[in-house]
Amino acid sequence: MDFQKAFQTNKETWEQKVAIHAASDFYFMEDFKKGKSSLNPYEVKALGDVNGKSLLHLQCHFGQDTLSWSRLGANCTGVDISEEGVKLARALNEELQLDATFACCNVLEASQHISETFDIVFTSYGTIGWLPNLKPWAAMITERLKPGGVFYIVEFHPIAWMYDYTVSPPKMKYAYHQKEAIYEEYEGTYAEDEDSTKMISKEYGWNHSLSDVIGSLLEAGLTIESFNEYDSSPYDVFPDLVKNEEGMFELKEKMYPLLFEVKAIKK
Repeated sequence: MDFQKAFQTNKETWEQKVAIHAASDFYFMEDFKKGKSSLNPYEVKALGDVNGKSLLHLQCHFGQDTLSWSRLGANCTGVDISEEGVKLARALNEELQLDATFACCNVLEASQHISETFDIVFTSYGTIGWLPNLKPWAAMITERLKPGGVFYIVEFHPIAWMYDYTVSPPKMKYAYHQKEAIYEEYEGTYAEDEDSTKMISKEYGWNHSLSDVIGSLLEAGLTIESFNEYDSSPYDVFPDLVKNEEGMFELKEKMYPLLFEVKAIKK
């Protein structure tokens, strides 16, 4: 298929999402500006003390996580395909008097725009599904890591993406090892408030199995340090989730994990 057409379609949708997301309760912009972190317990625990470390944040949207890491003392660079997202990220960085930098590009082309190598490369929650092939993604990560550097991903579990959420109740429709692109056109976005005007999201996505993720990182020369799957998500983005005692969201019957995380090292 024409991947450039798919990327352009996704980019146009994300350009529209930026202003809607920035104004939504989901992204709590005013509280964020006052100092609230957008990071979640999984990534904070996994990466530990980042003070003084260089960090590359892949697919950063409008930079809240990038700037949250910056507040913790990391020297951060964020990358995103959306020009509107990067524009807002830079404005937030200036307003909050932080020192992060941002580049606008397709994440697969990050090495064409950034020559620096980093102590940490980070990505999270809804990123790899926009990529048709993880091998060039993993190769880029290896290129951008220093020797001894850490790559960390926390991401929605591939089983969750086997369902079509445009129908109610959701229907299992897509294969776990599906290679073909999934095109969806629907009203709204995960962060849109109920009383807002609904945008039309047009999106191409790709399912990636856990073996795709781990195998691509191993093939790129990284060493897997840890791998975990979790029932609980910090985000209420799938239908009929229930809040647990920790304030996280789970399936009622816990039939499958909602998240996985991988931490890998460049030797």
